[in-house]
Amino acid sequence: MVVSAPSGTGKTSICREFIKMYPNIEFSVSYTTRPPRPGEVHGKDYYFISEDAFKEQIAQGEFAEWVENYGYLYGTSRKTMSAFLKGTDLILDVEPRGAKTLKQNYLGGVFVFILPPSMDELKWRLSRRGVENEGIMKERLEAAMDEIGEIVWYDYVIFNDRLERAIDYLRAIYLAEKSRRDRLIGKIRNFLK
Repeated sequence: MVVSAPSGTGKTSICREFIKMYPNIEFSVSYTTRPPRPGEVHGKDYYFISEDAFKEQIAQGEFAEWVENYGYLYGTSRKTMSAFLKGTDLILDVEPRGAKTLKQNYLGGVFVFILPPSMDELKWRLSRRGVENEGIMKERLEAAMDEIGEIVWYDYVIFNDRLERAIDYLRAIYLAEKSRRDRLIGKIRNFLK
């Protein structure tokens, strides 16, 4: 399950709470060249690596997807995606450009886009994150609008007006997708034997 959202929408909070409810789901830890934020842990939140190391991994074809965002590189390891191909449930926190690459290359994924209740709310949330500079705020809002424009190819949309409700919607999507007939063909065949 790939979850995308503009910065400040609450995607990380939703994903963290969701994973607490389903410990069998693995969280895809992305690689990044940006420095850690306070409280972030290498190997848990991201793999923090140098730009040179990241570019070397690109050259070696080690990323299933990668993008540059706000001057930093972010990517998903092919090794992580191989776990998905072996049947492991994964949740990925990926921006829309990377998500589109995953959708094209990994069939069977579920793509969820999270929106704030309104643009005014998004502006307020970004201001709470310390985006005080007017130029940076404008850049973030323009990027959010570009990302929101990608919503047309996502499978599901969740409005995060209340965290608990947004988590419930993500749970509902996960549970419904686990019950799709095409995902249960093997079990159905065994049942019919």
